[in-house]
Formats: sequence, C-alpha cells, structure tokens
Amino acid sequence: MDNLLIVTTGGTIDKVYFDDKSDFQVGEPQIGRILEELGVAFRFSVIPILRKDSLHIDAADRALVRATIEAQDTRHVLVTHGTDSMVETARVLAAIAGKTIVLTGALNPARFRGSDAEFNIGCAVGAVQSLPPGVYIAMNGRIWDPAKVRKNVDANRFEAAD
Repeated sequence: MDNLLIVTTGGTIDKVYFDDKSDFQVGEPQIGRILEELGVAFRFSVIPILRKDSLHIDAADRALVRATIEAQDTRHVLVTHGTDSMVETARVLAAIAGKTIVLTGALNPARFRGSDAEFNIGCAVGAVQSLPPGVYIAMNGRIWDPAKVRKNVDANRFEAAD
C-alpha cells in the first residue's frame, strides 16, 4: 500500500470532554496525529467530512461518505466512525467496487489514556492493506464482515450477529 485515504465522520474517537459543560463534543480528527506519532511508513491523506456522533448520522450523510470515497482514486480507504451506527454505514459502502474499505472507531475518546483508539486504528491499517477489495469493520482486535456483526451496547463491544 503506497497511499491510504482516511475519511473521518466523527464519533467517540474524536470526542473532547468539556469540563465546563460536563459533556462530550466531537472535536478535530485525531487519526492524522496518531499515525504521525506512530511513524507509519506510508503516505496518507485525511478528508474530514463530518463531525457527528454516529447516532446522528443519517442517509444523506452516508451518501456523502460513499460519494466521497467513490470520487477518490485511492484503492485503500480507512473510515473513522462512531460505533453506534458503524455497521449501517459499512453496509451502504458495500456497493463500492474495487476498493478495500475498513471502518474503525473507538469506545473511548482517542485523547483519553487507555483508549482503544490506537489499537483499533492499527488493526484497521493492517486489515486495509492485506484484505481483498470489500468493506470490513475493525474493532476489538477482530475484522468483521458488516453483514455478520453487531454492536452489543450492554457489553460495549462488537460481536457476531445472531
């Protein structure tokens, strides 16, 4: 893989805690900083198209993600996305041919100590350059087929769908 396209949509991975408001808001994309700090040996470009919690991503947003990816020549694509509706977006992207697309996110903000963000990003980077064209989800140390996975909200992890 010579070049990786990264499309960011927001989600927990990019959330920032505001003490004065006692809430979280989606901040700037963190993945570029993370990859630079890790000293990756490939080129990447980041296209930040949304800054939303995935519970607020709708059909129009998913169409924008799809159109953005389709408009790029890059064959390897990583999408950072909130975990609550990641599976829905992955299913929309499944119709894109000729690209390897991996969605990932975090269950805790990347800015937090002990966040799963770096681990999930690393897993996604490995997956995007070694899997055949298609759409995948990289979470919890596993690579998932979007048609066969769900988020278990109570356990706060991804698991095989029934």
